[in-house]
Amino acid sequence: MRLIPILALMLTVSPALAAPEVYHLQPDLSSVGFETDFGPDKITGSMPVATADLTLDFGHVGSSKVAVTLNAAGAQASFPFAAQAMKGPKVLDTAEFPEISFVSTGVKAEAQGATVSGNITIRGVTQPASFHAEIYRQQGTVEGDLSHLTIRLTGAVQRSDFGAVGWHDMVGDQVRLDILARIERAN
Repeated sequence: MRLIPILALMLTVSPALAAPEVYHLQPDLSSVGFETDFGPDKITGSMPVATADLTLDFGHVGSSKVAVTLNAAGAQASFPFAAQAMKGPKVLDTAEFPEISFVSTGVKAEAQGATVSGNITIRGVTQPASFHAEIYRQQGTVEGDLSHLTIRLTGAVQRSDFGAVGWHDMVGDQVRLDILARIERAN
């Protein structure tokens, strides 16, 4: 997945905006894309974002917090058999574990965005994970308007770390994630 042109304006923040702000997810405008290897090909798909609790502190990035829950049972893949196999007991086992969650434990500013570290839970197994984060203003907002933002998180997990080992001889272990969360500031 790639950023669409309407998100091309990078967010600029003044020091006056140093207070933490709570944001709400716009679920119908948010998505989680994933990709893994399937021999010489790729399996791609998406998963709905169920909930997100976000507190952003632009003055003290390290004070920002993210908690996201994905609807694993609602996952779709590039072909029907892959989606069925992925949701089955050998991979995500969505009958038993219908959600995937991520809770941040730290946020560190970088030259181009931030690193969000935390714990991700898949199949009831929790492991540490880190994602690269970038923030953009949404189309139609003016410079300095932080009321509607888009956060893009990218990273990868090894599915075997969570016991999702089905079809390991055909499907890659690394699952690359591209999360696009559109959010609006709480009033």
